[in-house]
Amino acid sequence: MIIELKGSDLTQAMLERGDRMVWCAVSNISDKHAMETVESGYYELLVPIVSFDDGFVCRQGNSWRHAVPIKKCELTQEDVGL
Repeated sequence: MIIELKGSDLTQAMLERGDRMVWCAVSNISDKHAMETVESGYYELLVPIVSFDDGFVCRQGNSWRHAVPIKKCELTQEDVGL
């Protein structure tokens, strides 16, 4: 049986694989809370995670209990309907 990694478990696996920076929605409550916060427009909690050491550490040096990897990409004209 293959286990599908998601949320903070996926971020930790990416860092262990050698990824140097993973853009994540972060929270100290839960993975779900991290995503709900960002989905409600609180983008200050989208941060680059650079390491894991008894918690996820962002580039600014803050530590978080939960870090859900997200995609950040440039919007195209088609994306915005123009």
